[in-house]
Amino acid sequence: MQTLQIRYVLSLLIVTTLLSCNQAPKQQAEPTASAETESSVKLSLAQWSLHRAIRSGEMSPYDFAEKAHEMGFQGLEYVNQLYTDVVRAEDKKAAVAAFVEKNNELAAQYGLQNVLIMIDGEGSLSTSDATSRAEAIENHKLWIDAAADMGCSAVRLNLYGEKDPELWTSNSIESLSALSAYAAPKGINVLVENHGRISSNAAALMGVINGVNAPNCGTLPDFGNFCIAEEGYGSVFDGSCTEVYDIYQGVEEMMPKAMALSAKSNDFDENGDETFIDYERMLRIAKSAGYDGFIGVEYEGSRLSEIEGIKATRDLLINASASL
Repeated sequence: MQTLQIRYVLSLLIVTTLLSCNQAPKQQAEPTASAETESSVKLSLAQWSLHRAIRSGEMSPYDFAEKAHEMGFQGLEYVNQLYTDVVRAEDKKAAVAAFVEKNNELAAQYGLQNVLIMIDGEGSLSTSDATSRAEAIENHKLWIDAAADMGCSAVRLNLYGEKDPELWTSNSIESLSALSAYAAPKGINVLVENHGRISSNAAALMGVINGVNAPNCGTLPDFGNFCIAEEGYGSVFDGSCTEVYDIYQGVEEMMPKAMALSAKSNDFDENGDETFIDYERMLRIAKSAGYDGFIGVEYEGSRLSEIEGIKATRDLLINASASL
């Protein structure tokens, strides 16, 4: 009898031990990218943040949606010049159609929203050469069509081609008026970024935007693109720009017509703050203007890798917006 009792007790211990092991709580999984970045601020990723990897061949531009999804972004901001299959195509219209179809599939696959297309290299919209300007307008229309087919809200273009302020203004108004009229029935906003030289003079740029006076013609303020020196772009971050427009004044002046926003970054301190730009101050300016759209992350630094810099900018935006 005693032997049977001992065996019974041992059996109970073994069963209890096995049940305890099976019912032990599982190790908590690593948080997903979307969980890491869950916040009230809507974040999109500017594809330019990955331009080094794309241009080196390390990454295909069509990996963009997957990478953005992995890092928890909600929106995508495409850069046309990074798609060499389109830029170098003999049949540009067919190449753009393929670009649209493929990127729509990828955005849907990863549950992301197409926000805008940044248009570069399609001609000078502010040139005084009427023939060249007309050609540039037609080139930009192709990308407006693409943006509409992708469900984007906007295209971003540049105002280059003339140094004389008066001619630059009149030429820019003419081009923007034509493109805004073309884009309006397609539901596309035509936006100008402060992107160097006179276009980074916010007061001058707003003179153009207000001169067009179209509801779908606006701005894309970039936190860091305020080098107005004529000898080249330069950088406000490293002091290479010889003439800088006040970055906070510039963003504030552009916000009344802002329909997108670019959070440019270059480097970060030990607290995770951008070393040149006060992000909380920038976000307060945007909030005061009533802006509630996407904020695009655009990392341009070199100390961190592109992925590390993107994540640092993303986290800074989340923390800065939470403190407002």
